Amino acid sequence: MRFQLAYVGIQVRDIERSLAFYRDILGMRIVRRARVPETKGEWVELRSPDSRLLLELNWYPEGSKFFAGPYRRGDALDHIAFYCEDVEGAYRELLAKGVRSAQAPFMEGGSLLAFVRDPDGLWIELNGPAASS
Repeated sequence: MRFQLAYVGIQVRDIERSLAFYRDILGMRIVRRARVPETKGEWVELRSPDSRLLLELNWYPEGSKFFAGPYRRGDALDHIAFYCEDVEGAYRELLAKGVRSAQAPFMEGGSLLAFVRDPDGLWIELNGPAASS
């Protein structure tokens, strides 16, 4: 299975404040923004001019299963995403190698997503096209 780094997501305490920093101060542009009922949160994808890499800002309310608890300065890395052509196959392959699951495959928008955990518990997103029937 081939994995290609797609973007890095960070959890933020105040999405508007963080968005103003990355957009207005660092000059990044909004690529996509959405509220996600499954997480009760919101995310914003940003890209620097002339860059292919994305930064995803994630905000989750207290009580969401994705809420990491009290925010600690410098402890904001939320997840790292890897694009793969077969999310379900990659998920099964990683579980067979002893990798811990964080979230079984599910659809969000037009993409199939799944999450596993790295050795320190960091969420690793597997992101790819919807499975063909």
